[in-house]
Amino acid sequence: MKTLIIEDEKAAVNNLKTLLTDMAPQCSIVGIADSIVESIKWLQTNPMPDLVFMDIHLADGSAFEIFEHVTINCPIIFTTAYDEYALRAFKVNSIDYLLKPIGEKDMQRAFEKLRSFTKANPPENHSLSELIQSMNRQKQYKNYFLIPNKGSKLLPLPTESIACFYIENGVVKALTKENNTFIIPHTLEELTDDLDPAHFFRANRQYIIAKEAVKDMDYWFNGRLSVNLIVPTKDKILVTKSRVSEFKEWFGR
Repeated sequence: MKTLIIEDEKAAVNNLKTLLTDMAPQCSIVGIADSIVESIKWLQTNPMPDLVFMDIHLADGSAFEIFEHVTINCPIIFTTAYDEYALRAFKVNSIDYLLKPIGEKDMQRAFEKLRSFTKANPPENHSLSELIQSMNRQKQYKNYFLIPNKGSKLLPLPTESIACFYIENGVVKALTKENNTFIIPHTLEELTDDLDPAHFFRANRQYIIAKEAVKDMDYWFNGRLSVNLIVPTKDKILVTKSRVSEFKEWFGR
């Protein structure tokens, strides 16, 4: 089982190595990354591993930022000294959430969960990443948002009417295909988890765009893409160079 470790503490890396050697000899460590930047680079230039151990707090920020740049289609075991991110962790293929310091019982429990997952989803010549993708396809995504409107009323806003979500002055808003704007009581990170990835794409830190709202695209400086929607937006929507290939693949599905 090819295993990637994302961890910035040398002692924690050594502890994981020891635990894996003693308790999971089937795991072969194929890479170690100690930052968001290094993790993104590794995942973009190497085949997808079978398992990832990921510390949440890295030297250059939160590991959840990694998911804004690359898609990880394999089970993830999070390791952290904090427990406030447990719910969010289980939205991104997490098999378990281990609090440091990690001991043998913690590792044993994590691999029991992994075995339960594979037993409940027999491979049948499919990789774990394909099983995760299958689970994601079965996930229920939001079809409507309830928007506060005129005092005590709630306005149902169908996701199919939305051209994009964006953040302005710290407030998340939805822009509809009819050029109407609504405040959305969610973060862009939460929306990324709740929206069907077949129809919505996180273009950058400021925008999530709907496939059906894309009018055309322009090549931009430094290998980026500028995406134009069927309705005007306040800012130019740029897809970073590192995500252009992923965007093209998403748009062509």
